[in-house]
Amino acid sequence: MGNTAANVEAKPEGEKKLKPCCACPETKKVRDACIIEKGEEHCGDLIEAHKVCMRKMGFNI
Repeated sequence: MGNTAANVEAKPEGEKKLKPCCACPETKKVRDACIIEKGEEHCGDLIEAHKVCMRKMGFNI
């Protein structure tokens, strides 16, 4: 039971200490797929959406 309580308490802290690779998986997946399929020059909106999400998570991008 102690582990469950610790896990519940750790979640908010974990969100603040996210690594850039793990933040915003939804926008990252779509952005990466677009870049692979169409090339970076055709994915500006998706790249920017991912940057906005990362900034909201506290990363300076």
